[in-house]
Amino acid sequence: MIMKQNQEYSLFLLGLLESSAEQKSLDWLEQKVSKIKDASSPTGFFLAFSQASRFFSKDPLKLSDAEKNKAEQIVEGFEPSHWNSLQTARTYLLFHLNLEQEDWLKAVNQLFETGDLYEQAALYAALPLLPFQNELLPRAIDGCRTNMTLVFDAIALNNPFPRKNFPELNWNQMVLKAIFMQRPLYQIQGLEERRNAALAEIASDFAHERWAAGRNVMPELWRLVVPFINDRYLADLERTLNSDDQLEQIAGALALTESNSEESRTLLQAYPVLMEKVASGKYDWEAIGREFQEKSA
Repeated sequence: MIMKQNQEYSLFLLGLLESSAEQKSLDWLEQKVSKIKDASSPTGFFLAFSQASRFFSKDPLKLSDAEKNKAEQIVEGFEPSHWNSLQTARTYLLFHLNLEQEDWLKAVNQLFETGDLYEQAALYAALPLLPFQNELLPRAIDGCRTNMTLVFDAIALNNPFPRKNFPELNWNQMVLKAIFMQRPLYQIQGLEERRNAALAEIASDFAHERWAAGRNVMPELWRLVVPFINDRYLADLERTLNSDDQLEQIAGALALTESNSEESRTLLQAYPVLMEKVASGKYDWEAIGREFQEKSA
């Protein structure tokens, strides 16, 4: 089954590369693959994984609608439109590392530990496609502890692996880290379905720390408290409605609107202008997140 999946993934990734890379780069890749898949040692694989940067660019892939649909069919949530040619080529090489499970995991873990930023990012982004996902879970969790944005984004954003595999504690830690690093929460897959009471409390605590330090709060944060509205979160959201920052006001109003509780409706009725802005449909959490990221850039 693993070999069959590898073949399907390989063919798909090769098709993406054929649309974006030069023929000499594709020829080099196939030469390396022919050697790697028959080798009993990962030495050649390590070398090719590193050398791929000489032949493939960091230019983003451009996928057709059909290719995007195919990616979703291969693995739910797989979004190679956020990948580049180099990481695609490196992932393609991974699928031809023909070793027994123990040796395969040893080789891949060595790459995680010794690879440069771009090599690590390629590995973390590839996790939802790789075999032995239970064994790779600790490595994925460890990746969320980094302060290197490129690496953190590769595992936390536009990646279905955390949504499917992270226990609640590790999921909450990842989301909090994304808030702390001010990364776009709307790009975390499964954020809405995996909201939980502990995460809502963590988000509120973080907001209070920011306020105590005289700093603004990331507007997307309030999305996390929506299903758990209580007196404390109502007070938090009332504060956002009176913020000097319009985006915070709108985020607070959107959270109250989505909570659909009687207390939320009563509070929001005192702010008819904000009610009207939310009702216009111009703002959702992605729009709020995008605008915040643009302002913060």
